[in-house]
Formats: sequence, structure tokens, C-alpha cells
Amino acid sequence: MAIDPRNLRPGELCRLLNSTPLGTVINERQLYRHRNRAGYRLGDGNRVDLLRYVAWLVEEVHRPRAGTASDSYEALKERARARNSAIAKAGRDIGELPAVVDAVRRQKAADSFQYFCEAYFPLTFHLAWSDDHRRVIAKIEEAVLYGGLFALAMPRGSGKTTIAECACLWAILFGHRQFVALIGASEAHAEEMLDSIKMELDGNEQLLDDLPEAVYPIQCLDGIANRCAGQLYQSERTHISWTAREIVLPTIAGSSASGAIIRVAGITGRIRGMKFKRPDGQTVRPSLVVLDDPQTDESARSPSQCAQRESILAGAVLGLAGPGKKISGIMPCTVIRPEDMADRILNRDKHPQWQGQRTKMVYAFPTNEKLWQQYAQIRADSLRQEKGITEATDFYEQNRDLMDEGSVVAWPERYN
Repeated sequence: MAIDPRNLRPGELCRLLNSTPLGTVINERQLYRHRNRAGYRLGDGNRVDLLRYVAWLVEEVHRPRAGTASDSYEALKERARARNSAIAKAGRDIGELPAVVDAVRRQKAADSFQYFCEAYFPLTFHLAWSDDHRRVIAKIEEAVLYGGLFALAMPRGSGKTTIAECACLWAILFGHRQFVALIGASEAHAEEMLDSIKMELDGNEQLLDDLPEAVYPIQCLDGIANRCAGQLYQSERTHISWTAREIVLPTIAGSSASGAIIRVAGITGRIRGMKFKRPDGQTVRPSLVVLDDPQTDESARSPSQCAQRESILAGAVLGLAGPGKKISGIMPCTVIRPEDMADRILNRDKHPQWQGQRTKMVYAFPTNEKLWQQYAQIRADSLRQEKGITEATDFYEQNRDLMDEGSVVAWPERYN
């Protein structure tokens, strides 16, 4: 019986297709699903046109796929990666900067180094300033704002190291200097000073209140230096650095302290060629150097070591700014022995460029030496007898006016 391939019942179509050497290729259930998907394109609903069915199958085979299971999985992974990346990026962004609490105080501190010390470090500078302090502060302010070299000798315990640390902060926080080199007698000494500066930047609430663009990103680190590389502000990297030998303040548009640097070194360490490459490609060199007590007790006793450090100061240190440029310098120091490095630098005949200034603990001694000799005898006898110094102190209190007559001390507030 002849079969019309264009007018077949579904069962006939299945038997016809399965009659080839390929064997079973379709069943009535599959054909039923195909007919439902194709609709009346394959026939009138009861009969199937084989030619139209084959054409439909070819079209289905070559139709672009919506996506395989593996494609869907890859897309899912990509969406998850993008979501996690967005979450991580949001966690790295420090958000909006706090508002400035006291703009008047900030401006006054920017113009006056003495006021900066008093306003932002009240626990450190709680005693009244001496005349020597005021002169030293004025010289430091001049060196930072206008340039020049300044060496000052003050007695131990006068706060010269703390003042030098605050000078570094004042110079960079208000944009007076972009790169400060902090040099100590040794690298360990310089790193200790940098740690002190870090403590103020990381924990001083007054600095945070008035200088949030410089201090807030630092405090957002929570003491974890590894966060520096990924820190963002408004989706831009801050390029902050917080290492044992260097501080780089955050790069914030509009900030006078943006990208300012403090780097430390020992005077006999690697000083020459100190520089920093900014994210925009600009290379900056130190414009201010602060040398705190650049000699040790051991080096002060050695003429050769004194000469070596003096040579480093005149060469590598003063050449930090680069060819053809002058550097400003502040050197708080203590004379340990005659003709040591500090003594020579303070000598205006030998080094007039350093404008050396010496201060004293006592400018004039009491005139009544006899009473002081009695005091010394009473004190010595009491100590030999293990009675303490109470008797000597009572003697001083009874004769204080006479014993103090003629004396002039540099910083009366220092003594109790």
C-alpha cells in the first residue's frame, strides 16, 4: 500500500522513521512533544507532513541556543564575583570625611607653631613656656615657613625632642612642607620618634576634629598597616603609607596635606638620594630636615666619629633637596663634651649658616654661697646616716629667700 509522506498519521510516521538502518530514532511521546511545540506547522492536528516536520527539525537544530548549563554556571560565578567585589570595595572605602569642628582654631594653628603645640597637645605642653622655648619656637617657625638652618642646644628634659616631633607634624599637616626627613643619632632612635608621631596621628582627637582629611583615613586603618594598599576614598585609592620608616599622608583632593611624607633615617645610615615618587609620576625630595641629637655619648668621645658625622651633615644631609636646591633644617642637640659635633655646629664662627643658639638650665647662680655650703653639708650628713633629705629640705625652706637671691633659672615651672 502506497504511503503519502505528506499525510501520515503519527503512528505511521514513527514506524517509517524507525524503519531505517539507524534503528529506533523516535517514539510517539517525542513526536507528541514536537507537534505541540511546532503547532500546525507540521500538519492539520491529526496528520503530519514529513517534509515540513524535517524542515522544522533542521530549523530547531540550527537555532541559537539560549545558553547551556555550563554557561549559566559561569554567569552565576561572574555575578557572585562582581557582588563580592562590590562588597569588598565598599568595605575598603572610608566613606565621607567628618566635618571640621573648629575652623578658627585650625587656621590659628596653621599660622602659629606655638599655638599648634598648645591647642593640639595640651597634655604634653601643660607647663608655661620659658623665654628660651619661645625663642626656639620662633626659630623653628621661621625655618619651616621661610627656610634657613637652625641649631639649638637645650638642657636634657627641656622638651626639645617633643618640640621637634611636633614641628614635623605642623610642617606636613598644614602643607608648609611636603617632604620632611627626620634623622636621629641612629636608625632606632629615628624610628622611636616616628612611632611617637604615629601615636599622635592615630589617637589625637583634637587633630581628628580639625584635620579630618589627613587624620581620619589614618584612624580608619585601626592600626592595621596592611589595609593601606586597598584603602579608598570616593572609589579612589588614598595611597597612604604607614611603615616603620615612613608615613605618607592620604592623597585627598583639596587637602593641603595630601600625599605629604615623613621619612626617618639614622645619620650614619642610608640618607643620600632620599626621594619619593607620587602616584601622578612626580618625584619629590625632602625640603625640611629635622635632626634630633645626631650624636651619641660614644660618638661624642671620638674625634673621628664627630668629624664623620659633621661631614655627613654638610654633605649628604644638606644635599637632600637635590641639585641646585636649598633645604631647611632644624637641629635640636645637646653638647656632651667640648669640641664634639654639637659644640662645633653651634659655633657661629665655624658654622654660621646654622645660626647656633645655646640655652642654659641656670643663667645665674645664687650669691649666698655660705648658706648653700651649709645646705650641702646637712644633706650629705643626713644621707650618710640614712635619714633622707628632709632636714636639708627644711633648712632650704627656712632660708629660701636668702638662698635663692641672685639666681636666674631658665624654666622655673620645671621644678617643684
